[in-house]
Amino acid sequence: MTMDGLNRCKTSKDMSRPAHNGLAAGSQAYAAIFAALGDSTRLYLVTKLCDGQSYSISQLTETTALTRQAITKHLRVLEGARIVSSSRTGRENRFSFNLDPIDDLRTYLAVVSVQWDQALARLRHFVEA
Repeated sequence: MTMDGLNRCKTSKDMSRPAHNGLAAGSQAYAAIFAALGDSTRLYLVTKLCDGQSYSISQLTETTALTRQAITKHLRVLEGARIVSSSRTGRENRFSFNLDPIDDLRTYLAVVSVQWDQALARLRHFVEA
C-alpha cells in the first residue's frame, strides 16, 4: 500500500476481469441463501419443512424452546431467501419448503466447482512445468 492509501499490487488479467458468465449477477441471491442457511435454527426449520407438508408457526414451535416470535423471525429470513413460502389458511400462516432456490444453488456450486478444478489444473501445470 502506498502513502496515498492506494494499493499498487499487480494482478493478472484473469483476476482483474469482471465475470461475464452470469454468476456474478446472481451472487447476491446466492449469498442470501447461504446466509439464511447459516443458522442452526433455520436449518432445523428447513429440515422440518422438507417433508413436503405445510406447517403453522405453532406446529413448528412445538418441539423447540423458542417462542413463536423467534420462529416467525427465522421463517421470514428463510422466506426472504425464497427457501420457504407462506400461505394464509384461515387465521394462520402456513409455511412450506421451496426447493427451487436450493436447486439454483446446486447448479451454481457445480459451475464454481468446475472453475476451481480448472484453476487448480492450471496451477498444477504451472508448478510442474
